[in-house]
Amino acid sequence: MPETTTPATELASQYIAQVTGDLEANLKEQERISAEIASLQEQLAALQRDHSVLVNMRQALGIEAAPAEPAAENQSATVPSPRRRKAGATPDGKQKARKSTTRPRKKAAGKPETKAAGATKAAQPTLVELIRHHLAEQKEPRSAAEVSAALNQAHPDRDIAAKVVRVTLEALVAKSQAERTKQGRSVFYTAPASEPKAAPDAEAQPENADS
Repeated sequence: MPETTTPATELASQYIAQVTGDLEANLKEQERISAEIASLQEQLAALQRDHSVLVNMRQALGIEAAPAEPAAENQSATVPSPRRRKAGATPDGKQKARKSTTRPRKKAAGKPETKAAGATKAAQPTLVELIRHHLAEQKEPRSAAEVSAALNQAHPDRDIAAKVVRVTLEALVAKSQAERTKQGRSVFYTAPASEPKAAPDAEAQPENADS
């Protein structure tokens, strides 16, 4: 009896040691993969933020997206199809008289709505127009952060980044469409100074005649 019990105990110990080692290796592998997933998620979030900023900068600089490639059906439309013998034609080329049963096709619905949606999107003001209009309404200089906050509040669907607003403001300054002033380390922007207006009706008032 003791000789039979000893090998069984050793075998059980080996299984226990192997299972314990496999569990530890499994946990370490889970931790490693979880760390990689977290790192990849951070990289993806950073790329998405950069993509949004770059799209807004492209709109601010007036860069249009690349035009789509022409549809393949335009090429196929130029290939002539082989002529077929008309139904009801006799061998000598004469065609039997037959009433036409074809009906005019109706125009596909939905195209006017598509054009209307495109016109609405095209009528949306650009970021440059929004910034110029905002500066024209202000009586005091505004920083890029203040302009960005005001535009996001007025247009919450645009998701305008402060970095894009700053780049656009600098572009307007370079084109003399805005003015920049510095107060310490802060930079402020205003609309370009307009020409001085004449005194209201100063010359139009008649002089008092001597009595």
